[in-house]
Amino acid sequence: MQRSQTVCACTIAGSDPTGGAGIQADLSTFAAMGVWGLSVITALTAQTPERVDSTWVQPAPIVATQLKVLLEEFHIGAFKTGMLGDGSVIDTITDLLPEGVPLVVDPVLVSSSGHRLLAEEAIELLKERLLPRATVITPNLPETEVLSGLSPLCSDDEVIRAGKVLLDLGAAAVIIKGGHRAGARATDLLITASTVIPLSSFRRPYPVHGTGCCFSAALTALLARGYPLPTAAQEAKCLISRAVSTEPVGRSGMRMVDPLQISSFDRIPTDLDLLNMKKA
Repeated sequence: MQRSQTVCACTIAGSDPTGGAGIQADLSTFAAMGVWGLSVITALTAQTPERVDSTWVQPAPIVATQLKVLLEEFHIGAFKTGMLGDGSVIDTITDLLPEGVPLVVDPVLVSSSGHRLLAEEAIELLKERLLPRATVITPNLPETEVLSGLSPLCSDDEVIRAGKVLLDLGAAAVIIKGGHRAGARATDLLITASTVIPLSSFRRPYPVHGTGCCFSAALTALLARGYPLPTAAQEAKCLISRAVSTEPVGRSGMRMVDPLQISSFDRIPTDLDLLNMKKA
């Protein structure tokens, strides 16, 4: 896929040395989607696809300096946040992010293995400061329960009610990912003030590392290219659900999302698609 270097997207997140999630996966996804990737590293981690061993949150002034120089140099079409680590980082990026630019907030709270990735005392700050700036929030089910205060979330009605709670915090939209729910299909719900759109894909019978990060990165790339949110969400869901590595990666046998597979698909969003949608 030909890359348009005039379209830039920026990920503000932690490093994952496996390449399956975090900054590394975001940048791979941006490239596969034809978008120039920029990054601000909020934390270093030592992890495998199965567990997080250690994390080192970067001091807020270091995070601020990274973001400031990018804002001075580049016209950035969309931002994504992932692992932020603590409240000082949340305050810093909220103060610096420009108004009117699409912002995807992937509220990374705890790793799949149970390692905390955002300080517990920073959760309220996330809700008060960053979520109201979001074009869309992309929590999984456990994150939705924490942020909404509603649990358990089993039925669609319960999930939608939790989504409305998150909208009340100020976000324009929320996509609650369905990977933790039972069923043969993994169905995410895109919830706005006026509509609910299901985003469904086949549920794989094995765990996959990095699906959440790559989905939110693909969504960010499409928003940077000017796609309306519903179209961007549907395309991102379709592409990432098909971009899972066919073979296990590493000794653990875990599969990962392989963004490089995106460029081999026969159906990739193009700028011509967007032009045709605007004419319709």
